[in-house]
This record gives sequence, structure tokens and C-alpha cells, in this order.
Amino acid sequence: MTGTDVTQVEHLQALVREKVWKQLREVARPDSRFHWDFSSFICDFEGSDRCADRVAALRAWRDSELVFVTPDNSTEAVRRIALEHGKPFLMTTYGIRRGFIHIDSSRVPAAERAYAATLDGADVHGRPVTLNDVAAMPRVELLVTGGSAVTLDGLRLGKGHGYFDLEWALLSEIGAVDERSEIVDVVHDCQVVDAVVQPAPHDVRVDWVVTPTRTLRVEGPGHPLGRVLWELVEGTEFEAIPPVVELAARQGRQLQGTGHVIL
Repeated sequence: MTGTDVTQVEHLQALVREKVWKQLREVARPDSRFHWDFSSFICDFEGSDRCADRVAALRAWRDSELVFVTPDNSTEAVRRIALEHGKPFLMTTYGIRRGFIHIDSSRVPAAERAYAATLDGADVHGRPVTLNDVAAMPRVELLVTGGSAVTLDGLRLGKGHGYFDLEWALLSEIGAVDERSEIVDVVHDCQVVDAVVQPAPHDVRVDWVVTPTRTLRVEGPGHPLGRVLWELVEGTEFEAIPPVVELAARQGRQLQGTGHVIL
């Protein structure tokens, strides 16, 4: 795919997001930090508690020793139910700026679970972990993310920054996920798009689309293991993210754009 092709794909994806965001405004729960700027956060919405119940009913949830949940507003209910079930989970800080956090749900007091499910509470009850730490943990069998829109064939569109795509790539690179790992996109019904949308090179497809009213198993091409596309990382804010720096060190790669030189 040429640079022109990528630009065209990203433009069309942006149009899909804008259309969905107009509908989402009717059911979204605003965030005081970002108000209605859906390009800055994945909002919570009416019925997200029911989505969490549907995720917890999935076989992969029941079988997984360790799950990964994104730090989205829409997945807070999923993090809360993980705490209630005593299920350990991984998450990242907002924008992956401080890397990964591990929360041992069995060690969080019942009275603190609702707080621990929030981003502030995760900082209190979770512990920062490196990629080496994550690689030594049980395989992540289920990953739960929010999004801006998702197609019926499982193409997830986030805010447009590529955070989840990078998280999937990082976990893939260190063997924390494999071809059996399943990805769930938690969205409102209005975010499900019945249209053909072309993926960008880094886009990740999901296995499940969970809404307040439906649990949809995606029948499609599936998702290969991710790889960090260094040509897209170099010279961007991603180059300074701790796990990216750590992965570059593991691979003996040199990062120059932010002053990091990895030998």
C-alpha cells in the first residue's frame, strides 16, 4: 500500500468516525476532561454495564488466566467485573505513556473495586510492569477494547491514534498473545457499521463485537499477530513510550528521533 493509498484509507475512515460520533452523542456519557471531543477519548455510553456482562459470559473470559483491558471509559465496567470475579488483568495507562499496569484483582478489597476500575484507581491498586514482566505471565487469551466504530467484518476503528494497534503489536512481539487469543470490541449499537471499510496497514480486526443488545461473532479473515511497524513509529510520540523503548532494546534497534539510542 503506497503512502497515497494509506492517506485515502485514513480519510475514508475519518469520515466513518465523524458519522458515528454524531449518533454517539445521543447515548454517550461525557468526560469532564474532554467534553464531547471523541477524538481524544473512547467514551462510556448507556448500556455499557450490559456489555460487561456479555463479555464475562464468553468462554474465552472464563478460560483466561489473564485478560487485557484497554483504559477506555467504555471498558471501565469490564475492569470492574474482572475485579469482582477476582480475575487478574493487564491494562495500559492513557496513551500508553507510562506503559503497562498489572492488577491482581484478588488483592483488591471489595470496598475498593469500583475505584480500582477507574484510571486513577488502577494507578493505586495496580503495579507497573515491563515487557519482560508481561512475557513471564500467563498468555493473554482475551483482549477487551473500546472503539469509535466497528464494521460487521470486525475492522475496529479507534480514535485514529493507533494506541490499541500498538498494544496488540507489543504483546505479539513478546509472545504474550498468540493466534488463539481473541479480541472483543465493546461498543454501542450505533457504533456498528454495515459497510465495507478498507484497513490501514496497522489496523487490527476483532473476533467479537459486544453491544448492550448483541454479542456478535465475527466471521472474517481474523487477525494475524501484530508487529511494530518501526517506520510508522520513528519520529513520532510513540518512540518515547517506555515499552516501545524496551522492545527496541530487546531487538537491538536504534531509536534516534527522541534521543534514545538503543544498542
